[in-house]
Amino acid sequence: MIKRTVCEEVLARAMSTGADYAEIFAEHTPSSSVYMVDRHIEDASSSITAGAGIRVMKGTRTVYGSTTDMTRTGLLRLARQVAEALDEGRAEVQIRLGDFRFRPAHPVLRPSSEVPKAEKAEVLKRCYFAAADAQDCIKQVKARIMDIDRNFLIANSEGKYIRDRQVRTRLAVTAVAEDSRGTESGFVGPGRRMGMEMFDSTVIPEEAGREAARIAIARLGASFCPAGKMTVAIENGFGGVIFHEACGHSLEATSVGTGTSQMAGKLGQKIACEKVTAIDDPTEKNAWGSIDVDDEGTLTHKIVLIEKGVLKSYMVDRLGARRMGMALTGSGRRQDYTFEPTSRMTNTYIDNGPDRNEDIISSIDYGLYAAQMGGGSVNPITGAFNFAVEEGYIVRGGRICECVKGASLIGTGSEVLMNIDMVGQNRKNGQGMCGSASGSIPNEVGQPLIRISSITVGGRN
Repeated sequence: MIKRTVCEEVLARAMSTGADYAEIFAEHTPSSSVYMVDRHIEDASSSITAGAGIRVMKGTRTVYGSTTDMTRTGLLRLARQVAEALDEGRAEVQIRLGDFRFRPAHPVLRPSSEVPKAEKAEVLKRCYFAAADAQDCIKQVKARIMDIDRNFLIANSEGKYIRDRQVRTRLAVTAVAEDSRGTESGFVGPGRRMGMEMFDSTVIPEEAGREAARIAIARLGASFCPAGKMTVAIENGFGGVIFHEACGHSLEATSVGTGTSQMAGKLGQKIACEKVTAIDDPTEKNAWGSIDVDDEGTLTHKIVLIEKGVLKSYMVDRLGARRMGMALTGSGRRQDYTFEPTSRMTNTYIDNGPDRNEDIISSIDYGLYAAQMGGGSVNPITGAFNFAVEEGYIVRGGRICECVKGASLIGTGSEVLMNIDMVGQNRKNGQGMCGSASGSIPNEVGQPLIRISSITVGGRN
Protein backbone atom coordinates (compact mmCIF):
# COMPACT_ATOMS: atom_id res chain seq x y z
CA MET A 1 0.00 0.00 0.00
CA ILE A 2 2.81 2.40 1.00
CA LYS A 3 6.43 1.35 0.74
CA ARG A 4 8.32 0.94 3.97
CA THR A 5 10.99 3.44 2.94
CA VAL A 6 8.34 6.06 2.20
CA CYS A 7 6.73 5.46 5.60
CA GLU A 8 10.11 5.96 7.29
CA GLU A 9 10.61 9.27 5.49
CA VAL A 10 7.08 10.47 6.24
CA LEU A 11 7.30 9.58 9.94
CA ALA A 12 10.62 11.41 10.26
CA ARG A 13 9.09 14.50 8.66
CA ALA A 14 6.07 14.28 10.98
CA MET A 15 8.34 14.22 14.04
CA SER A 16 10.58 17.06 12.88
CA THR A 17 8.97 19.65 15.15
CA GLY A 18 9.40 17.84 18.45
CA ALA A 19 6.76 15.09 18.48
CA ASP A 20 7.56 12.11 20.71
CA TYR A 21 5.37 9.75 18.63
CA ALA A 22 4.09 9.59 15.06
CA GLU A 23 1.82 7.16 13.26
CA ILE A 24 0.54 6.52 9.74
CA PHE A 25 -2.77 4.73 9.15
CA ALA A 26 -3.54 3.94 5.50
CA GLU A 27 -6.39 1.91 4.07
CA HIS A 28 -7.97 0.60 0.88
CA THR A 29 -11.45 -0.68 1.70
CA PRO A 30 -13.95 -1.91 -0.89
CA SER A 31 -17.55 -2.30 0.31
CA SER A 32 -20.79 -3.29 -1.37
CA SER A 33 -24.49 -3.57 -0.71
CA VAL A 34 -27.36 -5.44 -2.37
CA TYR A 35 -30.86 -4.21 -1.46
CA MET A 36 -34.23 -5.89 -2.03
CA VAL A 37 -37.72 -4.44 -1.59
CA ASP A 38 -41.14 -4.98 -3.22
CA ARG A 39 -40.13 -8.51 -4.22
CA HIS A 40 -37.23 -7.47 -6.47
CA ILE A 41 -33.60 -6.36 -6.24
CA GLU A 42 -33.74 -2.57 -6.24
CA ASP A 43 -30.10 -1.64 -5.83
CA ALA A 44 -26.62 -3.15 -6.00
CA SER A 45 -23.86 -0.69 -5.23
CA SER A 46 -20.14 -0.68 -4.53
CA SER A 47 -17.69 1.87 -3.15
CA ILE A 48 -14.06 2.20 -2.11
CA THR A 49 -12.66 4.10 0.85
CA ALA A 50 -8.98 4.88 0.35
CA GLY A 51 -6.64 7.31 2.03
CA ALA A 52 -4.20 7.87 4.88
CA GLY A 53 -4.09 9.66 8.20
CA ILE A 54 -1.07 10.89 10.15
CA ARG A 55 -1.04 11.53 13.88
CA VAL A 56 1.69 13.16 15.94
CA MET A 57 1.81 13.31 19.72
CA LYS A 58 3.75 15.22 22.36
CA GLY A 59 2.71 14.08 25.81
CA THR A 60 -1.07 14.27 25.76
CA ARG A 61 -1.24 16.78 22.93
CA THR A 62 -2.17 15.32 19.53
CA VAL A 63 -2.55 16.61 15.99
CA TYR A 64 -4.24 14.55 13.29
CA GLY A 65 -4.71 15.03 9.57
CA SER A 66 -5.83 12.90 6.62
CA THR A 67 -5.54 12.84 2.85
CA THR A 68 -6.66 10.86 -0.18
CA ASP A 69 -3.27 11.47 -1.81
CA MET A 70 -1.15 8.45 -0.86
CA THR A 71 1.78 9.35 -3.12
CA ARG A 72 5.11 10.10 -1.49
CA THR A 73 4.60 13.80 -2.25
CA GLY A 74 1.09 13.86 -0.80
CA LEU A 75 2.10 12.04 2.39
CA LEU A 76 5.14 14.27 2.96
CA ARG A 77 2.92 17.33 2.49
CA LEU A 78 0.48 16.04 5.13
CA ALA A 79 3.36 15.15 7.47
CA ARG A 80 4.69 18.67 7.19
CA GLN A 81 1.27 20.14 7.93
CA VAL A 82 0.66 18.12 11.10
CA ALA A 83 4.24 18.77 12.24
CA GLU A 84 3.80 22.51 11.80
CA ALA A 85 0.51 22.38 13.69
CA LEU A 86 2.22 20.65 16.63
CA ASP A 87 5.30 22.95 16.64
CA GLU A 88 6.96 21.73 19.84
CA GLY A 89 10.52 22.51 18.77
CA ARG A 90 12.91 21.05 16.21
CA ALA A 91 14.29 17.52 16.00
CA GLU A 92 16.33 15.35 13.66
CA VAL A 93 14.73 11.89 13.68
CA GLN A 94 15.62 8.65 11.92
CA ILE A 95 12.96 5.93 11.68
CA ARG A 96 13.63 2.27 10.94
CA LEU A 97 10.61 0.04 10.43
CA GLY A 98 10.46 -3.73 10.80
CA ASP A 99 7.65 -6.11 9.85
CA PHE A 100 5.33 -6.80 12.77
CA ARG A 101 3.76 -10.18 12.11
CA PHE A 102 0.95 -12.00 13.88
CA ARG A 103 -1.17 -15.05 13.19
CA PRO A 104 -4.70 -14.08 12.06
CA ALA A 105 -7.30 -15.64 14.37
CA HIS A 106 -10.39 -15.06 12.22
CA PRO A 107 -10.10 -17.07 8.98
CA VAL A 108 -12.21 -15.99 6.02
CA LEU A 109 -12.90 -18.62 3.36
CA ARG A 110 -14.81 -16.64 0.73
CA PRO A 111 -14.45 -12.85 1.06
CA SER A 112 -17.75 -11.27 0.05
CA SER A 113 -15.94 -8.65 -2.03
CA GLU A 114 -14.74 -11.49 -4.31
CA VAL A 115 -18.20 -13.09 -4.75
CA PRO A 116 -20.50 -12.11 -7.66
CA LYS A 117 -23.45 -9.92 -6.73
CA ALA A 118 -25.77 -12.53 -8.29
CA GLU A 119 -24.81 -15.02 -5.59
CA LYS A 120 -25.46 -12.44 -2.89
CA ALA A 121 -28.83 -11.70 -4.46
CA GLU A 122 -29.82 -15.37 -4.20
CA VAL A 123 -29.02 -15.42 -0.49
CA LEU A 124 -30.95 -12.19 -0.06
CA LYS A 125 -34.01 -13.65 -1.78
CA ARG A 126 -34.02 -16.62 0.61
CA CYS A 127 -34.23 -14.22 3.54
CA TYR A 128 -36.71 -11.86 1.88
CA PHE A 129 -39.27 -14.43 0.84
CA ALA A 130 -39.07 -16.29 4.17
CA ALA A 131 -40.23 -13.05 5.81
CA ALA A 132 -42.68 -12.02 3.08
CA ASP A 133 -44.44 -15.40 3.03
CA ALA A 134 -44.56 -15.89 6.82
CA GLN A 135 -48.19 -14.74 7.10
CA ASP A 136 -50.67 -12.73 5.05
CA CYS A 137 -50.36 -9.78 7.43
CA ILE A 138 -46.74 -9.15 6.35
CA LYS A 139 -47.19 -6.24 3.94
CA GLN A 140 -43.62 -5.16 3.26
CA VAL A 141 -40.10 -6.53 3.61
CA LYS A 142 -36.78 -4.75 3.17
CA ALA A 143 -33.60 -6.80 3.10
CA ARG A 144 -29.96 -6.00 2.50
CA ILE A 145 -26.58 -7.78 2.37
CA MET A 146 -23.63 -5.55 3.17
CA ASP A 147 -19.96 -6.42 3.09
CA ILE A 148 -16.69 -4.66 3.76
CA ASP A 149 -13.12 -5.74 2.96
CA ARG A 150 -10.89 -3.53 5.10
CA ASN A 151 -7.21 -3.59 4.14
CA PHE A 152 -4.98 -1.32 6.19
CA LEU A 153 -1.42 -0.51 7.08
CA ILE A 154 -0.03 1.01 10.27
CA ALA A 155 3.49 2.37 10.57
CA ASN A 156 4.71 4.18 13.66
CA SER A 157 7.78 5.73 15.23
CA GLU A 158 8.14 2.72 17.54
CA GLY A 159 9.33 0.79 14.48
CA LYS A 160 6.14 -1.14 13.67
CA TYR A 161 5.08 -1.80 10.10
CA ILE A 162 1.80 -3.75 10.24
CA ARG A 163 -0.66 -4.90 7.60
CA ASP A 164 -4.04 -6.49 8.24
CA ARG A 165 -7.26 -7.43 6.46
CA GLN A 166 -10.68 -7.41 8.11
CA VAL A 167 -13.58 -8.92 6.13
CA ARG A 168 -17.12 -8.51 7.45
CA THR A 169 -20.53 -9.50 6.09
CA ARG A 170 -23.96 -8.58 7.45
CA LEU A 171 -27.56 -9.41 6.58
CA ALA A 172 -30.29 -6.98 7.65
CA VAL A 173 -34.04 -7.52 7.25
CA THR A 174 -37.06 -5.48 8.31
CA ALA A 175 -40.57 -6.92 8.11
CA VAL A 176 -43.73 -4.80 8.39
CA ALA A 177 -46.98 -6.37 9.58
CA GLU A 178 -50.36 -4.70 9.21
CA ASP A 179 -53.97 -5.52 10.09
CA SER A 180 -57.03 -3.72 11.42
CA ARG A 181 -55.22 -3.07 14.70
CA GLY A 182 -52.37 -1.09 13.13
CA THR A 183 -48.87 -1.48 11.70
CA GLU A 184 -45.76 -2.85 13.42
CA SER A 185 -42.25 -3.80 12.32
CA GLY A 186 -39.55 -6.28 13.28
CA PHE A 187 -35.82 -6.14 12.57
CA VAL A 188 -33.01 -8.72 12.54
CA GLY A 189 -29.41 -7.95 11.56
CA PRO A 190 -26.90 -10.80 12.00
CA GLY A 191 -23.30 -10.18 10.98
CA ARG A 192 -19.90 -11.86 11.35
CA ARG A 193 -16.25 -11.25 10.61
CA MET A 194 -16.62 -13.74 7.77
CA GLY A 195 -17.26 -13.90 4.05
CA MET A 196 -20.12 -15.62 2.23
CA GLU A 197 -19.37 -18.85 4.10
CA MET A 198 -21.32 -17.17 6.91
CA PHE A 199 -24.51 -18.35 5.18
CA ASP A 200 -23.49 -22.01 5.00
CA SER A 201 -24.33 -22.74 8.64
CA THR A 202 -23.64 -19.79 10.95
CA VAL A 203 -26.44 -17.52 9.71
CA ILE A 204 -29.41 -19.13 7.95
CA PRO A 205 -31.10 -16.48 5.75
CA GLU A 206 -34.56 -18.05 6.06
CA GLU A 207 -34.35 -18.03 9.88
CA ALA A 208 -33.44 -14.34 9.90
CA GLY A 209 -36.40 -13.51 7.66
CA ARG A 210 -38.87 -15.54 9.70
CA GLU A 211 -37.63 -13.99 12.95
CA ALA A 212 -38.12 -10.43 11.64
CA ALA A 213 -41.66 -11.38 10.61
CA ARG A 214 -42.34 -13.03 13.99
CA ILE A 215 -41.38 -9.88 15.89
CA ALA A 216 -43.60 -7.68 13.70
CA ILE A 217 -46.56 -10.05 14.05
CA ALA A 218 -46.12 -10.36 17.82
CA ARG A 219 -46.36 -6.58 18.20
CA LEU A 220 -49.66 -6.32 16.30
CA GLY A 221 -52.50 -5.42 18.63
CA ALA A 222 -50.19 -4.97 21.62
CA SER A 223 -51.44 -2.55 24.29
CA PHE A 224 -49.20 0.17 25.70
CA CYS A 225 -46.91 -0.83 28.52
CA PRO A 226 -47.81 0.62 31.92
CA ALA A 227 -45.26 3.00 33.43
CA GLY A 228 -43.56 2.81 36.81
CA LYS A 229 -40.85 1.10 38.83
CA MET A 230 -40.87 -2.64 38.30
CA THR A 231 -38.78 -5.78 38.02
CA VAL A 232 -37.50 -6.37 34.48
CA ALA A 233 -36.00 -9.45 32.83
CA ILE A 234 -33.92 -8.69 29.72
CA GLU A 235 -33.32 -11.49 27.23
CA ASN A 236 -29.95 -12.48 25.78
CA GLY A 237 -28.41 -11.26 22.51
CA PHE A 238 -29.03 -7.61 21.71
CA GLY A 239 -30.35 -7.15 25.24
CA GLY A 240 -26.66 -6.57 26.02
CA VAL A 241 -27.00 -3.10 24.50
CA ILE A 242 -27.99 -1.96 28.00
CA PHE A 243 -24.54 -2.78 29.38
CA HIS A 244 -22.77 -1.55 26.23
CA GLU A 245 -24.35 1.89 26.32
CA ALA A 246 -25.08 2.48 29.99
CA CYS A 247 -21.80 1.10 31.35
CA GLY A 248 -19.41 0.14 28.54
CA HIS A 249 -18.77 3.65 27.24
CA SER A 250 -18.04 4.76 30.79
CA LEU A 251 -15.19 2.21 30.91
CA GLU A 252 -13.47 3.61 27.81
CA ALA A 253 -10.35 5.71 28.36
CA THR A 254 -11.91 8.37 26.13
CA SER A 255 -14.02 9.47 29.10
CA VAL A 256 -12.11 7.87 32.00
CA GLY A 257 -8.85 9.58 31.02
CA THR A 258 -10.41 13.03 31.17
CA GLY A 259 -12.18 12.33 34.47
CA THR A 260 -15.63 12.73 32.93
CA SER A 261 -16.74 9.12 33.36
CA GLN A 262 -18.96 7.89 36.18
CA MET A 263 -16.46 5.00 36.52
CA ALA A 264 -13.28 7.09 36.80
CA GLY A 265 -11.15 6.22 39.85
CA LYS A 266 -13.12 3.10 40.74
CA LEU A 267 -10.65 0.32 39.85
CA GLY A 268 -10.81 -2.41 42.49
CA GLN A 269 -14.16 -1.22 43.80
CA LYS A 270 -17.41 -3.15 43.79
CA ILE A 271 -19.63 -1.53 41.18
CA ALA A 272 -22.06 -4.38 40.44
CA CYS A 273 -23.77 -7.39 41.95
CA GLU A 274 -21.30 -10.24 42.55
CA LYS A 275 -23.12 -12.28 39.88
CA VAL A 276 -21.97 -9.83 37.18
CA THR A 277 -18.81 -10.50 35.19
CA ALA A 278 -18.41 -8.31 32.11
CA ILE A 279 -15.91 -8.83 29.30
CA ASP A 280 -14.68 -7.11 26.16
CA ASP A 281 -13.26 -9.83 23.92
CA PRO A 282 -11.85 -8.87 20.50
CA THR A 283 -10.44 -12.40 20.14
CA GLU A 284 -13.80 -14.21 19.91
CA LYS A 285 -13.48 -16.23 16.71
CA ASN A 286 -15.08 -14.60 13.66
CA ALA A 287 -17.33 -12.41 15.81
CA TRP A 288 -18.65 -9.20 14.24
CA GLY A 289 -16.51 -6.92 16.43
CA SER A 290 -13.35 -9.05 16.55
CA ILE A 291 -9.94 -7.66 15.63
CA ASP A 292 -6.42 -9.15 15.78
CA VAL A 293 -4.72 -5.78 16.02
CA ASP A 294 -6.31 -2.45 16.84
CA ASP A 295 -6.16 0.68 14.68
CA GLU A 296 -3.06 1.87 16.54
CA GLY A 297 -1.09 -1.31 15.86
CA THR A 298 -1.52 -2.96 19.28
CA LEU A 299 -2.24 -6.68 19.52
CA THR A 300 -5.58 -7.38 21.17
CA HIS A 301 -6.53 -9.65 24.06
CA LYS A 302 -9.57 -10.56 26.14
CA ILE A 303 -10.27 -7.88 28.77
CA VAL A 304 -12.13 -8.70 31.98
CA LEU A 305 -13.80 -5.39 32.79
CA ILE A 306 -15.82 -6.48 35.81
CA GLU A 307 -15.19 -9.69 37.73
CA LYS A 308 -17.83 -10.83 40.23
CA GLY A 309 -18.98 -7.25 40.64
CA VAL A 310 -15.50 -5.68 41.03
CA LEU A 311 -14.12 -3.24 38.43
CA LYS A 312 -10.91 -4.79 37.09
CA SER A 313 -9.95 -2.88 33.95
CA TYR A 314 -10.69 -0.07 31.56
CA MET A 315 -10.37 -0.11 27.76
CA VAL A 316 -7.26 1.93 26.99
CA ASP A 317 -5.98 3.45 23.76
CA ARG A 318 -2.66 5.25 23.29
CA LEU A 319 -3.82 8.73 24.30
CA GLY A 320 -5.74 7.27 27.23
CA ALA A 321 -2.64 5.36 28.35
CA ARG A 322 -0.70 8.62 28.48
CA ARG A 323 -3.42 10.41 30.40
CA MET A 324 -4.00 7.56 32.85
CA GLY A 325 -0.52 6.06 33.19
CA MET A 326 -1.90 2.64 32.25
CA ALA A 327 -0.92 -0.05 29.73
CA LEU A 328 -2.49 -0.26 26.28
CA THR A 329 -5.30 -2.82 25.98
CA GLY A 330 -5.59 -2.87 22.17
CA SER A 331 -8.78 -0.79 22.24
CA GLY A 332 -7.90 2.00 19.77
CA ARG A 333 -10.45 1.97 16.94
CA ARG A 334 -11.75 4.25 14.19
CA GLN A 335 -14.31 4.18 11.39
CA ASP A 336 -11.74 4.94 8.69
CA TYR A 337 -8.62 6.95 7.92
CA THR A 338 -10.45 10.29 8.32
CA PHE A 339 -10.86 9.70 12.07
CA GLU A 340 -8.27 9.84 14.85
CA PRO A 341 -8.55 6.62 16.91
CA THR A 342 -10.07 6.55 20.38
CA SER A 343 -10.75 3.78 22.91
CA ARG A 344 -13.74 1.70 21.82
CA MET A 345 -15.45 -1.60 22.59
CA THR A 346 -15.31 -4.73 20.37
CA ASN A 347 -17.44 -7.69 21.56
CA THR A 348 -18.71 -6.62 24.97
CA TYR A 349 -20.96 -8.79 27.10
CA ILE A 350 -22.09 -9.89 30.53
CA ASP A 351 -20.92 -13.48 30.99
CA ASN A 352 -23.07 -16.42 32.04
CA GLY A 353 -24.08 -16.47 35.70
CA PRO A 354 -25.30 -18.96 38.31
CA ASP A 355 -29.08 -18.71 37.85
CA ARG A 356 -31.41 -20.95 35.84
CA ASN A 357 -33.33 -19.03 33.18
CA GLU A 358 -36.65 -20.54 34.21
CA ASP A 359 -36.07 -19.39 37.79
CA ILE A 360 -35.54 -15.80 36.62
CA ILE A 361 -38.98 -15.60 35.01
CA SER A 362 -40.76 -17.55 37.75
CA SER A 363 -39.30 -15.20 40.39
CA ILE A 364 -41.16 -12.19 38.96
CA ASP A 365 -44.59 -11.64 40.49
CA TYR A 366 -45.28 -8.63 38.28
CA GLY A 367 -42.91 -7.00 35.83
CA LEU A 368 -41.69 -6.73 32.26
CA TYR A 369 -39.93 -9.29 30.06
CA ALA A 370 -37.86 -7.45 27.40
CA ALA A 371 -37.48 -10.05 24.65
CA GLN A 372 -35.85 -7.63 22.18
CA MET A 373 -34.17 -4.31 22.90
CA GLY A 374 -34.10 -1.36 20.52
CA GLY A 375 -32.03 1.81 20.35
CA GLY A 376 -31.51 4.48 22.96
CA SER A 377 -29.25 7.18 24.29
CA VAL A 378 -26.79 7.57 27.17
CA ASN A 379 -24.75 10.30 28.84
CA PRO A 380 -21.33 8.73 29.63
CA ILE A 381 -20.60 11.42 32.22
CA THR A 382 -23.62 10.64 34.39
CA GLY A 383 -24.46 7.20 32.99
CA ALA A 384 -28.09 8.24 32.53
CA PHE A 385 -29.78 6.18 29.80
CA ASN A 386 -33.10 5.71 28.04
CA PHE A 387 -33.65 2.60 25.89
CA ALA A 388 -36.62 1.41 23.87
CA VAL A 389 -37.95 -2.11 24.31
CA GLU A 390 -38.58 -3.44 20.81
CA GLU A 391 -40.54 -6.51 21.93
CA GLY A 392 -41.86 -6.69 25.48
CA TYR A 393 -44.29 -8.77 27.53
CA ILE A 394 -45.95 -8.33 30.91
CA VAL A 395 -44.99 -10.99 33.47
CA ARG A 396 -47.64 -12.02 36.01
CA GLY A 397 -47.22 -14.65 38.67
CA GLY A 398 -43.99 -15.90 37.11
CA ARG A 399 -45.51 -16.35 33.63
CA ILE A 400 -44.93 -14.39 30.43
CA CYS A 401 -48.29 -12.94 29.36
CA GLU A 402 -49.46 -10.36 26.81
CA CYS A 403 -47.24 -8.39 24.46
CA VAL A 404 -46.93 -4.65 25.15
CA LYS A 405 -45.49 -1.77 23.15
CA GLY A 406 -44.07 1.67 23.89
CA ALA A 407 -41.93 0.50 26.79
CA SER A 408 -38.60 2.11 27.62
CA LEU A 409 -36.03 1.50 30.35
CA ILE A 410 -34.77 4.58 32.20
CA GLY A 411 -31.96 4.75 34.72
CA THR A 412 -28.22 5.15 35.25
CA GLY A 413 -25.40 2.71 34.56
CA SER A 414 -24.18 2.58 38.15
CA GLU A 415 -27.71 1.95 39.43
CA VAL A 416 -28.57 -0.78 36.93
CA LEU A 417 -25.32 -2.67 37.61
CA MET A 418 -26.11 -2.90 41.31
CA ASN A 419 -29.71 -3.89 40.61
CA ILE A 420 -28.87 -6.87 38.38
CA ASP A 421 -29.60 -9.59 40.93
CA MET A 422 -30.04 -12.68 38.72
CA VAL A 423 -27.87 -13.75 35.77
CA GLY A 424 -28.80 -16.72 33.59
CA GLN A 425 -26.82 -19.19 31.52
CA ASN A 426 -27.76 -18.67 27.86
CA ARG A 427 -25.29 -15.97 26.81
CA LYS A 428 -25.70 -14.89 23.20
CA ASN A 429 -24.39 -11.88 21.29
CA GLY A 430 -26.11 -9.51 18.90
CA GLN A 431 -24.53 -7.32 16.24
CA GLY A 432 -24.70 -3.60 15.66
CA MET A 433 -22.83 -0.41 14.84
CA CYS A 434 -21.58 1.91 17.56
CA GLY A 435 -21.09 5.63 17.03
CA SER A 436 -18.67 7.72 19.05
CA ALA A 437 -15.85 10.24 18.66
CA SER A 438 -13.95 8.07 16.16
CA GLY A 439 -16.96 7.30 13.98
CA SER A 440 -19.20 4.28 13.47
CA ILE A 441 -17.61 0.85 14.04
CA PRO A 442 -18.88 -2.76 14.24
CA ASN A 443 -19.61 -3.99 17.77
CA GLU A 444 -21.19 -7.02 19.36
CA VAL A 445 -23.22 -6.76 22.55
CA GLY A 446 -24.40 -9.71 24.57
CA GLN A 447 -25.55 -11.31 27.79
CA PRO A 448 -27.60 -14.21 29.09
CA LEU A 449 -31.10 -13.59 30.42
CA ILE A 450 -30.74 -11.21 33.38
CA ARG A 451 -33.08 -9.81 36.02
CA ILE A 452 -33.02 -6.19 37.20
CA SER A 453 -34.74 -6.06 40.58
CA SER A 454 -36.03 -2.52 40.12
CA ILE A 455 -35.85 -0.06 37.23
CA THR A 456 -38.04 2.75 35.90
CA VAL A 457 -40.15 1.62 32.94
CA GLY A 458 -41.51 4.33 30.71
CA GLY A 459 -44.93 3.73 29.20
CA ARG A 460 -48.55 4.87 29.58
CA ASN A 461 -50.80 4.65 32.63
